[in-house]
Amino acid sequence: MEKYIIIAVVFIIILFAVLKSMKKDAHLEINKLVDYLGGRDNIVSSDYNLSRFVVTLRDSSIVNKEAIQKLGAKGIVEIDNQLKIILGSNSRALKKYIDDIKK
Repeated sequence: MEKYIIIAVVFIIILFAVLKSMKKDAHLEINKLVDYLGGRDNIVSSDYNLSRFVVTLRDSSIVNKEAIQKLGAKGIVEIDNQLKIILGSNSRALKKYIDDIKK
């Protein structure tokens, strides 16, 4: 019986460590994405729609689209100073993060 309790405790500790590292990696990826968009001062507004993250920029010429795609974007559509980035389920979290750093 004690062996099972020890195994369960070890499993829970490993699970928490993995979840914490995944959260940290996601935060680092969002920071990189903001940098690739030209920094927080270049972001005028942001929104999301299902899997798309929509961002309006002051200057879209400084955006590193290639690096954004390497982070996992499935596509980028640019219209004037607005980018629609297909990110999947991360769009909502990115919108929330950008709202927080713009305050």
